[in-house]
Amino acid sequence: MRRDVRILLVGDEGVGKSTIVTSLIKESFVAHVQHIVPEVTIPPEVTPENVTTYIVDSGAGPQDRVHLEAEIRKAHVICVVYSVENSHSFVRIPTFWLPHFRQLGVNVPVILVGNKIDLRGGEVTNEALEDEIVPIMNEFKEVETCVECSAKLPLNVSEVFYFAQKAVLHPTAPLYDSRDHVLKPACVKALRRIFKLCDTDKDGILDPSELNEFQRKCFDAPLQLQELEGIREMVQQHDEGGVRDGGLTEDGFLYLHTIFIRRGRLETTWTVLRKFGYAEDLRLTEEFLSPKFDVPPDCSVELSPLGYQFLTDIFETFDKDQDGALKESELEDVFSTSPGNPWASQKFPDTTLSDDSGAVTLQGWLAQWSMTTLLDHKTTLAYLAYLGYPDEPRTSALHVTRARKIDRRKGKVSRNVFLCYAFGAAGSGKTSLLRSFVGKPFREAYEPTTKQISVVNAVDIDGSEKYLVLQEFGSKYESEMLRNSKKMDLADVIVYVHDSSDTNSFSYISNLRQSYSLDHIPTLFVATKSDLDLAQQRHEVQPDVYCRRLLLQVPVSVSVKTGQTADVFHAICGIAMKPNTSIPGGADRALLLSARWRKYFTLTALLGGCTAALVIMYRSVLRPTGLPPWTTHWATWLLGRRGT
Repeated sequence: MRRDVRILLVGDEGVGKSTIVTSLIKESFVAHVQHIVPEVTIPPEVTPENVTTYIVDSGAGPQDRVHLEAEIRKAHVICVVYSVENSHSFVRIPTFWLPHFRQLGVNVPVILVGNKIDLRGGEVTNEALEDEIVPIMNEFKEVETCVECSAKLPLNVSEVFYFAQKAVLHPTAPLYDSRDHVLKPACVKALRRIFKLCDTDKDGILDPSELNEFQRKCFDAPLQLQELEGIREMVQQHDEGGVRDGGLTEDGFLYLHTIFIRRGRLETTWTVLRKFGYAEDLRLTEEFLSPKFDVPPDCSVELSPLGYQFLTDIFETFDKDQDGALKESELEDVFSTSPGNPWASQKFPDTTLSDDSGAVTLQGWLAQWSMTTLLDHKTTLAYLAYLGYPDEPRTSALHVTRARKIDRRKGKVSRNVFLCYAFGAAGSGKTSLLRSFVGKPFREAYEPTTKQISVVNAVDIDGSEKYLVLQEFGSKYESEMLRNSKKMDLADVIVYVHDSSDTNSFSYISNLRQSYSLDHIPTLFVATKSDLDLAQQRHEVQPDVYCRRLLLQVPVSVSVKTGQTADVFHAICGIAMKPNTSIPGGADRALLLSARWRKYFTLTALLGGCTAALVIMYRSVLRPTGLPPWTTHWATWLLGRRGT
């Protein structure tokens, strides 16, 4: 919400603009005031909305034109003042002032202010005032309301600035069409989304407990029984379909906000909208969708227990037929409060576990979110907002893991979601391996991979459920990925896949490993198509010998076609959990590399400390008398000795 409001008073000469400002400040009438009162700043603690308010006076003479137009362009709201005893000043509003604002390209709320009501003879009814104002409001949609006041009495002076401030902080235009007297489509869309989020049991009704929770969330106060009865009676009188089984329907919820707006209680509707993350343009704000969440380098992001519980509750709520899976129509309902399915471009649900009909199981649902959080936690944060995560801060649904380098140094991993890259020659069976991991049927026909493929599933490790994400990149993007050291360092395991029936398949892997520095990443070799005849690889050594020289286990032989995968996915998770057991060159090499780095940093720190000590010694002890004769030239240069 805006933290300041700039109010400009304009109008013909002699209508009392400066007197209105002075009466507000002095809280009494001042007979003689200067032509234009200097700008007034009202601190936030004085205003009900807790915003800084600037009140700007203006003149209407020819000499004031340049300054007036500059102030019109800076204003957040404009009060057009007329004198109720001077009909010409009122006629000039639709014939000069309002067209003038439009000519300047200014589109801000306008408040009409009728001053000097103390000089008007006789009573004026609301109906008579409406007859004068409504035609103007119908022609100029920027006019919010009309307030009559007297700067002399003073009467209604503070109300002028209250309504001006309110027009900026709680504007009508985004919510309500004043000509057709209906909510605008964007407002209806936002309120429908809020209704769906508050309807926790998804029965199409906000029952008393749901209404009470809605009241608590938006206004920090429970809904009293008398208030609830009053709301239901009011809605039911005007819209029979607005109340059902003692609760508000979606239509009733919309009608309630329509009544709030028509009665001038826009702050109520705006409070609700802002509580659910909406800005003045009725779009969810970037701050709401992407709250601050720092992830240190080499760390990953996972769902916390709170996050998993929320997503489990979502699954169970929308699984209407209780068959343990979300079909397409149920997924549409899940994402009806969001821009849509976040995985629509990823061939979902082929990326995770589903039943025979293609409906996503609970295991597949949680696995998919685990992968999304690992690869792009900002998407998860945004969708937690779209789906109505109830707790604040929303980041409590996520958890930042320990850095991978620390895990590898300790030789033990505490994370629950692992990332594995699969590399290999075209046609080696990478895609088939990934599809088998998520229970998808084997395809006889070969289709080259043209873009990145990611799949995820749960793997049981000693009674503990871990999630494994497998990715392949296709020949088009594989080299690009391998050159990106930052992305490669995110991998927990690299799986090198070769076709055991193709004589040239393994040499591709060998050449790849020679071209890129990958030996710091835990590694597993997999030989696919074991149901076919084993071919002698055209390589200086055969795969098993190659692996033994690297102190790695020999390639795991699998046949996706016959369903013989040798529990390779369990092996990948095992390596990810104990990374030092599968570093090329052996665990000793991994520990040696780690020790070398620690030694390097220690020596660097020691050398830096000694250098600092020498500098301090020179400056505090040696500098006055010069360096002793045994000092070498490098020390003289290092300490920065200068001739005198």
